[in-house]
Amino acid sequence: MVLPTSAPASLRTPMLYPVFRAIWIASVVSNIGTWMQNVAGVWLVTTLTTSALLVALMQTATSLPAFLLGLPAGAFGDLVDRRRLLLVTQGFMAVVALALGGLTLAGEVSALAVLGLTFLLGIGAAVNMPIWQTVTVELVPRPALPFAITLNGVSNNIARAIGPALGGLIIAHYSAGYVFLLNGVSFLGTWWVVYAWRRPAPESSGPAENFTGALRTGLRYVQYSPAIYAVLVRTFAFAFGASAMWALLSVVAARRLHLSSGSYGVLLSWLGAGAITGAFLMGRAGKRLTYDQRVLLGSAMFIGTNLGLALMPTEVGLFPVMFLSGVAWLMVMTSFSTTVQLHVPRWVQARVVSVYMLVFQAGLALGSVAWGELADRASLLVALLAAAVWMLLSLLLAFPFPMHSAEGLNLDPATVEPGPAAPEGVEADDGPVIVMVEYQVHPGRQAAFREAVGPLTQLRLRNGALRAGMYTDISRPGYITEFYYVATWGEFERQQLRFTREDQMVEEQVRQFHAGPEPPQVRCFMAFPHASNIELPASVESIESQR
Repeated sequence: MVLPTSAPASLRTPMLYPVFRAIWIASVVSNIGTWMQNVAGVWLVTTLTTSALLVALMQTATSLPAFLLGLPAGAFGDLVDRRRLLLVTQGFMAVVALALGGLTLAGEVSALAVLGLTFLLGIGAAVNMPIWQTVTVELVPRPALPFAITLNGVSNNIARAIGPALGGLIIAHYSAGYVFLLNGVSFLGTWWVVYAWRRPAPESSGPAENFTGALRTGLRYVQYSPAIYAVLVRTFAFAFGASAMWALLSVVAARRLHLSSGSYGVLLSWLGAGAITGAFLMGRAGKRLTYDQRVLLGSAMFIGTNLGLALMPTEVGLFPVMFLSGVAWLMVMTSFSTTVQLHVPRWVQARVVSVYMLVFQAGLALGSVAWGELADRASLLVALLAAAVWMLLSLLLAFPFPMHSAEGLNLDPATVEPGPAAPEGVEADDGPVIVMVEYQVHPGRQAAFREAVGPLTQLRLRNGALRAGMYTDISRPGYITEFYYVATWGEFERQQLRFTREDQMVEEQVRQFHAGPEPPQVRCFMAFPHASNIELPASVESIESQR
């Protein structure tokens, strides 16, 4: 996929692609419906019961499925057809929302029923979210991806600004049941847009993975990817500190400034307006800042947010504070999301995105508990000042965990010849398998060779190897053997298709140290009695040395 014009990508570029444009518009409508649903659900439970616990459990019913199903949903997103999975989740949520609307209008709904159906909607959203995030990569070319992700953030903030007010208006004049029905219709609209999308058939990724193996592979990819690991650390730190605003804003409005619920809604609207403005600022001036600089700037602005909430004496004074908070929120979150998606190949994308989202939600949830508890035990002022100090200290994480640039990164699948066929009698689940690559390196270059091998060992582990390393032949000082160990023959075959062009460059740097007259010798071993040692033919030696 290429850009439709020769001009540099901009915030307008993703909208030139019809499928992205249709899905984005559908997501705006659906997000508005979701925010309307959130307001209507909490209000309905409030009118149906006097229990504060049941009202509080509405937030749990919405967020708990993300913690329980986030990682499994990511694995499913990489194992099955994403378009079909989106059709299932959107259809499921439409049925639940329409059922809740019908029961409400019929007067047959209880507080527990609202909680239960809200939990079902949360399940649908938890499975849907990582797949929805990764679909963007398939709809626009890589240069336009940062702008597409920014537009996705704009979609949610438009809904945040419009949805609660619209939902409250419908509740006041009609019934919460109509809000639920409208939300169900919004899901049906999204379902139709996804149904009309003719997604190209995905390329073969080798033998099918089982669910447990796919989940384990995704976690290993995160563990051995410094760029992703850095984002996760920075994401948790930011979410933990920024959660003070989300957790304590209503308390500041009601208890410190003695404002009404309407004023609280106005503050949220200023936040949404800032986020939308931030998207256009990033579109025009974003290229002047790296993603690392954007995160640092946004985090610094949130120091001001927490100080403003703690010290600003008037409602009007909080308007610019919330506006700048919206700008900072969008700046930081799109930087994190874009960095993750630009550093991950398609075969593992949904799994990595699900880990990222889980870490983000954990930071928000734990931070909200921590700052709320501190506000109760000490004071609101102490909690907000402590959150500001946390954000200040989090800036120091830029030194040990810098955000890696994806400039020039080529994650397209490597062009390779087919690897060796499975020996007779060997099934995909048989194993383990050990691959050994023998290099001949001059003694004077072995120190540099060891340094070059580090990234190669890391990518073996990242792509699914259980162990990897190097050994020197003590009887032949110039010979060094690389090995890596995978669980099954099927995993060995999948690794061949996971190799990217970027991985090829790492392997080629290592092979430059080989001084032998022939290419490095590659052998593949399988646990006895499944197969004997297999010496790979010369035509695939270069391929297998990349695994």
